[in-house]
Amino acid sequence: MKKILIIETNIPKYDKYNRATGLWLGETAHFYDEIVSAGYEIDFASPMGGYVPLDPESFKYANEIDWKWYTDKDFRTLALANTKKISELNPQDYIAIYYTGGHGVLWDYPDNSELKKMAEEIYKLGGFIVSVCHGAVGLLNLTDENEKYLIKDKVITGFTNDEEKLNGTTDKVPFLTETELIQRGAKYEKESAFKEFVVKDGRIITGQNPQSPQKVGKILIEELNKLK
Repeated sequence: MKKILIIETNIPKYDKYNRATGLWLGETAHFYDEIVSAGYEIDFASPMGGYVPLDPESFKYANEIDWKWYTDKDFRTLALANTKKISELNPQDYIAIYYTGGHGVLWDYPDNSELKKMAEEIYKLGGFIVSVCHGAVGLLNLTDENEKYLIKDKVITGFTNDEEKLNGTTDKVPFLTETELIQRGAKYEKESAFKEFVVKDGRIITGQNPQSPQKVGKILIEELNKLK
């Protein structure tokens, strides 16, 4: 059985501001909980490999699933302390790639050539591209076999401009996720701020915000079960 690749950020702070960021814990933990419960194996990777910082704000919203995995030593080692380098991985090993969020991804996902190539190859081989929240920025520069943006004319969601404003970070990020997705030609859809919302278009599954990773995982599993 092919594995599922979870991508996480290495960025610990906002570029020009002394404000911590990193992975939003629930966006890995809730998705991971669904995937491992369905019997799939996981690899964790990041643009630089190694340590993944956690956004301290994410602990304010942690529930029993977050604490279940954060207190698991093996999970902390594989998902947070010692993630794999993308360059070490073979896209043929994976049936899906999942981009987690947290504001750090705005700096290390979009222009990473190795990450771009990995996702494009997984998709070309019939796999799924999946994201949640700011993780959607990992899809921005992906292209198809005709060198057209992969998300052009695809139904996509991700962290909204309203959510960025409510979060107080509009002036601290290098760009707005919703705006950039639309500029790439995506058919962007959204729900109310911080309400669970997930859309699927073919083999692309995207969730809007930190409230959505569990549903993203459920929908991916449903799609994978259809292939069995």
